[in-house]
Amino acid sequence: QVQLVESGGGLVQAGGSLRLSCAASGRTFSSTLMGWFRQAPGKERDFVASIWSGSITHYADSVKGRFTISRDNAKNTVYLQMNSLKPEDTAVYYCAGASDIRFWATTPSAFNYWGQGTQVTVSS
Repeated sequence: QVQLVESGGGLVQAGGSLRLSCAASGRTFSSTLMGWFRQAPGKERDFVASIWSGSITHYADSVKGRFTISRDNAKNTVYLQMNSLKPEDTAVYYCAGASDIRFWATTPSAFNYWGQGTQVTVSS
């Protein structure tokens, strides 16, 4: 089992930055594919970014060049640095872990561990 707790959400103006953190506990974190998803009201949960080990990352086209995913295996923590935020980035952001997937995955069904979510609101 892996328990995930997100933090770092909040309200920011368009063009601003936020860094989300996801602290993991439980099974071996370093071998778990980690990802971030987001869900806006009335919409499906969408893939944002994933990271395998320390170097293989994958991003949704909508966030490429603006968001950066990283992980610190010594701290069992994954981060999402969000820059140049836009109002359309407003959503609840979820941290997720996939124990049986290597390299990358973009569908929510591939991830078997989820955090409770943290709200990100970008004002125009």
